[in-house]
Amino acid sequence: MRYRSFHERLIKAVTTTPGAAPESLRRAVLERTAAVPQPLTRYVDTVARHAYKVTDADVAGLKDAGYSDDAIFEITVAAAVGAAMHRLHRGMAALRGEEPD
Repeated sequence: MRYRSFHERLIKAVTTTPGAAPESLRRAVLERTAAVPQPLTRYVDTVARHAYKVTDADVAGLKDAGYSDDAIFEITVAAAVGAAMHRLHRGMAALRGEEPD
């Protein structure tokens, strides 16, 4: 991929830099794996698929579940970057004439 080093640096920055949310959680959110804890699954799905539908109540629910503002921000960024990278890879595959995964 033409911008592979940029993508790698972006993912590394989102997942491994010091933050309020653990690195393993940010990686799981970015990759949308089964390791995403239950209180976050609906929120992460909403951010990744329909970000405009995130409400103050969604964020308040995460705060009630014990997540700090900083952790919620980091989780949101990880979900958004993961969704963007997924769409980019699918779009590039389509341009190459490959079947979607």
